[in-house]
Amino acid sequence: MTAAENVCYTLINVPMDSEPPSEISLKNDLEKGDVKSKTEALKKVIIMILNGEKLPGLLMTIIRFVLPLQDHTIKKLLLVFWEIVPKTTPDGRLLHEMILVCDAYRKDLQHPNEFIRGSTLRFLCKLKEAELLEPLMPAIRACLEHRHSYVRRNAVLAIYTIYRNFEHLIPDAPELIHDFLVNEKDASCKRNAFMMLIHADQDRALDYLSTCIDQVQTFGDILQLVIVELIYKVCHANPSERARFIRCIYNLLQSSSPAVKYEAAGTLVTLSSAPTAIKAAAQCYIDLIIKESDNNVKLIVLDRLIELKEHPAHERVLQDLVMDILRVLSTPDLEVRKKTLQLALDLVSSRNVEELVIVLKKEVIKTNNVSEHEDTDKYRQLLVRTLHSCSVRFPDMAANVIPVLMEFLSDSNEAAAADVLEFVREAIQRFDNLRMLIVEKMLEVFHAIKSVKIYRGALWILGEYCSTKEDIQSVMTEVRRSLGEIPIVESEIKKEAGELKPEEEITVGPVQKLVTEMGTYATQSALSSSRPTKKEEERPPLRGFLLDGDFFVAASLATTLTKIALRYVALVQEKKKQNSFVAEAMLLMATILHLGKSSLPKKPITDDDVDRISLCLKVLSECSPLMNDIFNKECRQSLSHMLSAKLEEEKLSQKKESEKRNVTVQPDDPISFMQLTAKNEMNCKEDQFQLSLLAAMGNTQRKEAADPLASKLNKVTQLTGFSDPVYAEAYVHVNQYDIVLDVLVVNQTSDTLQNCTLELATLGDLKLVEKPSPLTLAPHDFANIKANVKVASTENGIIFGNIVYDVSGAASDRNCVVLSDIHIDIMDYIQPATCTDAEFRQMWAEFEWENKVTVNTNIIDLNDYLQHILKSTNMKCLTPEKALSGYCGFMAANLYARSIFGEDALANVSIEKPIQQGPEAPVTGHIRIRAKSQGMALSLGDKINLSQKKTSI
Repeated sequence: MTAAENVCYTLINVPMDSEPPSEISLKNDLEKGDVKSKTEALKKVIIMILNGEKLPGLLMTIIRFVLPLQDHTIKKLLLVFWEIVPKTTPDGRLLHEMILVCDAYRKDLQHPNEFIRGSTLRFLCKLKEAELLEPLMPAIRACLEHRHSYVRRNAVLAIYTIYRNFEHLIPDAPELIHDFLVNEKDASCKRNAFMMLIHADQDRALDYLSTCIDQVQTFGDILQLVIVELIYKVCHANPSERARFIRCIYNLLQSSSPAVKYEAAGTLVTLSSAPTAIKAAAQCYIDLIIKESDNNVKLIVLDRLIELKEHPAHERVLQDLVMDILRVLSTPDLEVRKKTLQLALDLVSSRNVEELVIVLKKEVIKTNNVSEHEDTDKYRQLLVRTLHSCSVRFPDMAANVIPVLMEFLSDSNEAAAADVLEFVREAIQRFDNLRMLIVEKMLEVFHAIKSVKIYRGALWILGEYCSTKEDIQSVMTEVRRSLGEIPIVESEIKKEAGELKPEEEITVGPVQKLVTEMGTYATQSALSSSRPTKKEEERPPLRGFLLDGDFFVAASLATTLTKIALRYVALVQEKKKQNSFVAEAMLLMATILHLGKSSLPKKPITDDDVDRISLCLKVLSECSPLMNDIFNKECRQSLSHMLSAKLEEEKLSQKKESEKRNVTVQPDDPISFMQLTAKNEMNCKEDQFQLSLLAAMGNTQRKEAADPLASKLNKVTQLTGFSDPVYAEAYVHVNQYDIVLDVLVVNQTSDTLQNCTLELATLGDLKLVEKPSPLTLAPHDFANIKANVKVASTENGIIFGNIVYDVSGAASDRNCVVLSDIHIDIMDYIQPATCTDAEFRQMWAEFEWENKVTVNTNIIDLNDYLQHILKSTNMKCLTPEKALSGYCGFMAANLYARSIFGEDALANVSIEKPIQQGPEAPVTGHIRIRAKSQGMALSLGDKINLSQKKTSI
C-alpha cells in the first residue's frame, strides 16, 4: 500500500443515479425532521463527504440536533460520520467543536447499554487524534471491568490500538492487560488480550503462557490458535526455546478443533525434525483428512503430507504410515483418491508392498460391486495403474495381482480394460515364470470380452505367448468358438432364409382384431420385433464384430493364426497334423475374406485389411524360415525394445526428481551450528504465518521475481498519451481467478477535476466486480484507482474503457478520455501437465474445437523451434526425448497443458526442414491445437502466431 493512500475501514455502496441534495435542505432535515428523515439526511451527508464534499456548515447542526438522540441507527451512523469527517483545521489543529463530540463519546462509554459501549470502543480503534482520545482514557480503562464480555473484548482492542499508535496515553497497557488476562474467564476476551501481549510485550505473553502451559488443552480453540502462533514466532526467533514449548504443541495435536490440530502439526514440523515429531504430525494430518467432510480441506492437508514426503529424512517416517494413508481411499472424491494413491505409491517399500497390494485388490473388487457411477470407472483405472506400477517395481507381487485384474478384461468400461491389458502385456513379457498363468487366465476370460479393442489386444497376447501344443490348440478352439459356424456367408444366408419362412407363412393368414381389457381395438401382428435382437444376442463375439464391419480385428486374427500355425508346425512332427492345422487357419482367413467382400456386413472390408489377410495366407502357404523369424521373433523384440525404453525414461524422470529433492552441500560450504547462530541469522527462514497471510491477500512472491526483467514494470500498461489532460497507466496483477488493475490517474491540467470516474468494460470471459468510485483531483494531483476483474475461463480477454470528469467552474458537458485496451495474457492461466498416450488420444478424439496454425518462422532448426514453442506456450512435450533425437528432416510431437480452471489443451506439432531450399531455409509445417472450448483453442493459436515470429535466441 502506498503512503498516498488513506486507510479505509468502512465501505458504503453509493447509488450514482440520484441527484446530490443541497446543503440547505440537509440542514433543514437535520434540524426539524423526525428520526426517520434525520437518519436519511445523515446517510446523504456521509455519502457526500466520502465523495469529497467538505460540508463544514453542517458539523454544529449535527452536534446540536442529532448527537443527543438515543436512536440506535443514528448512533451507528454517527460513528461512521465521526470517522470520516475532517476533525482538524487546515493548519492541523483540532476543531473546537470536537470537545463537544468528545464529551458525547465519554457518555456513550458509560452508557448502560452494552452494545453502545462496545460499538463506541470499536470506533475508538479507528481514531487517529491523540487529543480526542486523552480525555476518554479513564472511561476506556473502566470498560475492562464491565460485566458483559462484548464490552470487555472491545475495550482490550481499543487499548491495544491506542497503545500501538500513542504509547504515551497508556504506557502501562501491557501490565494492565496482563493482570486482566490472569483474572479473565471469557475465551474471546482472553484471546484478544493474549493477542495484544504477543504484539506489544512478548515476554509478558510468555510469562502468562508458562503459568498455564498445562491447562492449554482446556482453553477455547480461538485462544489455542493464538498460542500456537506465539510458540511458532518465539521458536522461530529464538531456537533455544524449542524444548520449553514442544510438549505444549504435542498436546495441542489432541485438540478438539481441526484448525488447531492443523496449525499445531504444521508448527511441530518446523520446530523439530525428530522422527517421533514427524510421525505425530503426519498422523494428525491423516486423521484430519479422514474426519473432515470438506474435500477442499482434504486436498490442502494431503498437499501438506506430500510436502513432508519431499524431505528425504521425513520420507522414511512416512513409509511406516502408508497403511494409515490408504484409509483416505474411503473418501468418494476422485481427486482426493488420485493424490492418495500417488502418495502411497511414492512411499511404498519392500516392507509394506504386500499390505498395499492386498488393500488395492480389495478396493478393485469393491468397485465391481458398486452401482455404476461416472467416477467408479475412473477410480478403477487409477487402482489398475497403481497395481501396475507396484508390480513393475516389485515383481514378486505380480503373481497375486494378475488373476484379480484379468477378470476386468471382460469389463464393459473399455478404458479400465485397456489399462489391464497394457499391464498384462508388460507382465507377460517381463516375467517368464508368469506366462503359463497369464495364458491360462486369458483363455478363461477370452470368450467374455465385450470390446473389440480389448479383443484385438488379447488375440495378440495369445498369438505371441502360446508356446505349447495344448495352448495353441486351445487358442484355435476359442477362435472357432468365437467365430461360430463356418463358412460364415453361407451359414448367415441359411439362417436368414430359415427365419424368413415362418414369417411368410404367418403373414398369409388373416389379421385378427382383438378387444383389450380397456375396450379398445388392437391388431395382432405376426412380425415380432424381438427376433432380430435375439439373433444378435446369440451371435458369438468375433462374428458380431465382423458383421458390424470391424475388419481390423480380422487382420489381427489373421496375424495371430499365422503365428500359432507356424509355431505348431515347428512343435509337431506329423505332417498330417501340421497340414490339418494350417488348412484350418487358412480356411478361417478365407471365410473372413469372403464375408468382407459380400453384402452381409454393415461396412465392407477395407483394402488394407484385405492385403494383410492375403499376406498371411501367402505366408502360411509358403512357410519360409524368414517369415517364421519375422512373425515369431521380431514382433516380440519390438515390444521388448519399447518396454525397456519406457522403463529407462521412467528411471530418468525419477532420478531427476530425487536430484531435485536431495540438497547437495558443496565441500567448502560453511557448517551451520544451531547453538552458535545469532538471532538475526535465523531470519533467513521464512515465517509460515507471514507467508500464509500474504497468500490469502494474493501477494505471494513468485520465484521468477528474482529476475530483474520480471519486475513489476513489465506489467505496466500505458492507457493514455502524455499530452492528454488526464494521464493514466495500469499495473495488471493476475492472481489466479481474478485480476487487480491498479490504475494511476494524473491530472495534468491547472483545473480541479470533479467526479473523475474510471469506466471499464470487458470482452471475453471477464467480469468487472465493482464500479470504481469517482474522485476529485486537485490541479496536478494524482490518485490510484483499483478495479477487480473476475476471470471465468482461459481466454484472451480485453479490458477497455475511458475516464470521464467535470472541470470545476466550467459550464461545458462532461469530458472524456478514451483509454487504450488492456490485453490479458492467456499464459497467466496455463500450466504444463502430463497425461498418458491413451488419455491424449481419447481427448484428441473427443475435443471438438480445432485450430490449425501454419508455421511461419525464421528459426532454422527443428528442435530449436519446438523448444521455442514450449517456452512461449507453457506446454509440456509428451513425446519422449529419444523419439525426438537424431535428425531426419521432419519432426512430430504431442504437447499438453492444463489451465487453472481444469481445461485441457492439446497440440500436435508436425514440422519439417525443406532440404531442397538449402541449410538456411526456415522450418515449415503445421501446429494443430485441440480444446474443449472455442476460446481456449483460438487464444492458444493466437499466442503461437504471435510468438513464433520472434527470432531464436
